[in-house]
Amino acid sequence: MTMKRVLSGIQPTHDSFHLGNYLGAVKQWVELQHKHDAFYCVVDLHALTIETDPALLRKRSLASAAQLIALGVDPDKCTLFLQSHVSEHNQLGWIMECLAGFGEASRMTQFKDKSQKSGTDRTVVGLFTYPMLQAADILLYQADLVPVGEDQRQHIELTRDLAGRFNSRYGDTFQLPEAYILKAGAKINDLQDPTSKMSKSANSMQGVIEIMDTPEVNAKKIKSSMTDTGREVLFNEKEKPGISNLLTIHSALSGRSISELESEFAGKGYGDFKSTVADVVVDYLRPIRQRALELLEDESGLIAVLRQGAEKAQVVAEKTLASTYKNLGLVER
Repeated sequence: MTMKRVLSGIQPTHDSFHLGNYLGAVKQWVELQHKHDAFYCVVDLHALTIETDPALLRKRSLASAAQLIALGVDPDKCTLFLQSHVSEHNQLGWIMECLAGFGEASRMTQFKDKSQKSGTDRTVVGLFTYPMLQAADILLYQADLVPVGEDQRQHIELTRDLAGRFNSRYGDTFQLPEAYILKAGAKINDLQDPTSKMSKSANSMQGVIEIMDTPEVNAKKIKSSMTDTGREVLFNEKEKPGISNLLTIHSALSGRSISELESEFAGKGYGDFKSTVADVVVDYLRPIRQRALELLEDESGLIAVLRQGAEKAQVVAEKTLASTYKNLGLVER
């Protein structure tokens, strides 16, 4: 039986992934690679929609790849690569731009939100067209499933529309992908604002547990996290969002149920509980950070792994692009 193919990508826009990235997406990528033909890429071309220092982009692209491997994405079990290493992404992206209507591109919620914040004069054209490049990322590999959060469902629908439009006009060329909405795993919120999701766009990083932070920094963030009135360690998101968030983090990393943790800390104060959560987080993340640093120290070795992944990806990408060009009537070289 042929394994279903999955494709997903992550942007290298920060020095470190955070705990929410891992539990919300990457942990599930790791699980999917065992029973699927998985393609995972660091979408460095998408990162160009915001102005980036070249040295920083390079550093973050490698750091993203190193963290993915350290978190369990296995280049021997999946195809891991940098988007920019496979030129067919750009080539198919142009085809998708020529298929998409201006109106449907304008309706993409992320473009509307970001362009309204910064104004159209300061919004780059790439932000407008990047859903078409994202469609190309997916269609290039004939992906069956695309693991995404609920907020990306609209982009998968656009991808399906573009693929169906091409197929009906020019002949059967693309697999129509399905959104694989990631399981609603542990919802990790900001340590300083426990009613908001942990996010890289937070005003302060004091509430964000970063994979590459030192154990001391992460322990300090947890011990100084926002808590609630009272002393009981109980899960109640409405009345006790801070403690509920810490219980969720402990449970997600330790594998112990929240009710078990509530029993253990009955009669104990917040200080004891926070110290225990800090220990759990530090013990879990320490070997991951160490592995990522080791990979980054051997930069040539890491680039070789990514080059190998790109070569595997390109075999599939070249075949898709060749059939796309042929069906469009572009003259072969």
